[in-house]
Amino acid sequence: MPPDAIGLDVGGAHVKAATVRGRAWTRPFELWKRPDALGDVLAEIAAELPQEVPVSVTMTGELCDCFPTKRDGVRHILAAVGQVFPPSRLRVWCTAGDFLTSTEAHNHPLLVAAANWHVLGTFAGRFAPRGGAMLIDTGSTTTDVIPLSDGCPVPVGRTDVERIESGELVYTGTRRTPVCAILGSRVAAELFATSHDVYLCLGRIPEESSNLATADGRPATIPHAHARLARMLCGDAETLSQAETELLARNAFQEQRAMIARAMTAVAARLGSMPRTFILSGSGEFLAQAAVFDFLQMKVDGESETTGIVSLADQLGSDRSDAACAYALAVLLSEAGL
Repeated sequence: MPPDAIGLDVGGAHVKAATVRGRAWTRPFELWKRPDALGDVLAEIAAELPQEVPVSVTMTGELCDCFPTKRDGVRHILAAVGQVFPPSRLRVWCTAGDFLTSTEAHNHPLLVAAANWHVLGTFAGRFAPRGGAMLIDTGSTTTDVIPLSDGCPVPVGRTDVERIESGELVYTGTRRTPVCAILGSRVAAELFATSHDVYLCLGRIPEESSNLATADGRPATIPHAHARLARMLCGDAETLSQAETELLARNAFQEQRAMIARAMTAVAARLGSMPRTFILSGSGEFLAQAAVFDFLQMKVDGESETTGIVSLADQLGSDRSDAACAYALAVLLSEAGL
């Protein structure tokens, strides 16, 4: 077994950690609300991690609007990580496909901003070592559509701006996406409900009665999700039936999978041939799988060319798949021997 190492993925809504030896954590943390508490959260996580082993970090939390710029966000996150882990043990992944020291990352913050998709693509390529492939990583907030060629990421975009334009970043996920951003003029343009409510109602995500990180601050349960979705239609839990809000949820599910499938079509066109393998990961892997199905339905003539679908949840377990970027970091750092 390779030597142990730690990977940290600091997002805007979650902090994720994983080790080479197989443990993984996903800790909810709304960075934009409490940026100065990030060091405390990292210290709590560090108490559960092995000591005196190399540590690597990637991030997307620098986009939070509590920071004046991405540069400020990157440096804030690096400073918080540096409070907990000695700089001598710390490396930071960059979109050039390599590890930087914390000093190098501080001096070149835009090279490490939103680099977690790249580290995951670099790691996931080992599941599709030959020909064209596509990695679809769906989380709570976004979906990455990463083209691979002979096991290596071949993106058009490197920054979030470029990746949205190219279809390689789809800003839709299974928990935090406002329903009005999915269904547009078909519903109220209000933050009454999110995709979390959609998948609670459809039974794709389990109820969490203690989770109050919802649009109205009430529990993440099916009855409250029904009420939140009813407000999207300018009704409420008394005036609209669960059948009506379930139909709304099914429409939102259909639209999200179609959004991702359209992005896949644009990305696949640049590969020059039909992807032979689809690799799925993230807490919203079920949505990624549905999008692959839709994509293949649109590409019936090329369906026979595919060699299959690889689920990282099946390969690694659901905890490591949910924290796939952190686990990828840990593995790559261990293999690099840094």
